[in-house]
Amino acid sequence: MNSKLDVARIKGDFPLLSREIHAEPIVYLDSAASSQRPLCVIEAMSAYYEHSHANVHRGVYRLAEEADRLYEKARLTVGGFVGAPEPLREVVFTKNATEAINLVSYSWGMHNLHEGDIVVVTEIEHHANLVPWITLVKERGIDLRVIPMGDDYRLDLDGLERILDGARLVACTLMSNVLGTIPPFRTIADAAHENGALVLADGAQLVPHGRVDVGALGCDFLAFSGHKMLGPTGIGVLWGKAELLDAMPPFMGGGGMIRDVRFDGIVPAEIPARFEAGTPPIAEAVGLDTAIEYLDTIGMDNIFDHDVYLTGYALRSLEQQFGKDIIVMGPNDTGNRGGVLSLALKDIHPHDLAQVLDESGVCIRAGHHCAKPLMRRLGTSATARASFYLYNDTSDVDKLIDALKKADSLFG
Repeated sequence: MNSKLDVARIKGDFPLLSREIHAEPIVYLDSAASSQRPLCVIEAMSAYYEHSHANVHRGVYRLAEEADRLYEKARLTVGGFVGAPEPLREVVFTKNATEAINLVSYSWGMHNLHEGDIVVVTEIEHHANLVPWITLVKERGIDLRVIPMGDDYRLDLDGLERILDGARLVACTLMSNVLGTIPPFRTIADAAHENGALVLADGAQLVPHGRVDVGALGCDFLAFSGHKMLGPTGIGVLWGKAELLDAMPPFMGGGGMIRDVRFDGIVPAEIPARFEAGTPPIAEAVGLDTAIEYLDTIGMDNIFDHDVYLTGYALRSLEQQFGKDIIVMGPNDTGNRGGVLSLALKDIHPHDLAQVLDESGVCIRAGHHCAKPLMRRLGTSATARASFYLYNDTSDVDKLIDALKKADSLFG
């Protein structure tokens, strides 16, 4: 399979990728942490600040109306991107995916879960989809159950029926930020619904890289971040079914999220405003709107296929160059797998590896990747992680391997 993307042209859209580090061209392989931004996103945000900035949902003057239109246009664009049936009611703008999951945990969870109620997570979750639920173990006395990972780095569903028995909610990633594993989410969601549970999808890793449709997924909530999908930092998204959001109390209190306030109580605003207290991320919403338009122009299927192509090339190249000296902690094929490679090269510490690679301009991540329970399951405290996106090509993989060779030589 060959990639359909013109990566050389795409790279030209990203100003930062023309920069050099240590007199070396940047090879950016940390998009699982945060992607780079194309010039059109930067310009769209600048244009908003230069020509249309005002606070939203508060004024009737021309600038305020322009800001309102831009902000709500972004909500429509985001909703269309994930197949939301009612985007103007179901798309909530948050600070990031972490806040979106916390919103569900505190608003839905604190008011619907009680001692002994069961929430199910998986062993491959990011802390963002673990800590909010672990917190409810102490605060609400809930029972937390875990779908385990098998030795093949994929979820072991053999005991799924037992794990889901009596569950109220299942929270599952769409793609592991450590392993690249893409779980059989629809299988899990259908089984959860058969047991009467709601389902939350952490889409932070998959939404930027492939076509995601909430109806096809069968989820009740979906959380993702703008900064991993070519958009700005400071904005995330919670999609939720309208009937669920409508029954949930506000997450935070303040201006903009109320219909009426008296000293003896409040009447919350309609959804989604009740979950967007205070001044929202207006410029960031404009940037995310433009980022999605950029992604749509390239095509999400093309981006996913490119990830598969590049991941396959990387897996083969690493095996050919290093053999058993390198371990890739993740599925060893490209089936149901994203472009995230967690590496262990001999006994070189991941942080040392990342520092040596930086001298060649190669940017990778080193650490526990906000997934400490998974690290313990893998028997390590940290990995070196390379992650791909639409602006990477085989030459970037080749430079990664050349830099790994230098590290091997230095520490060997």
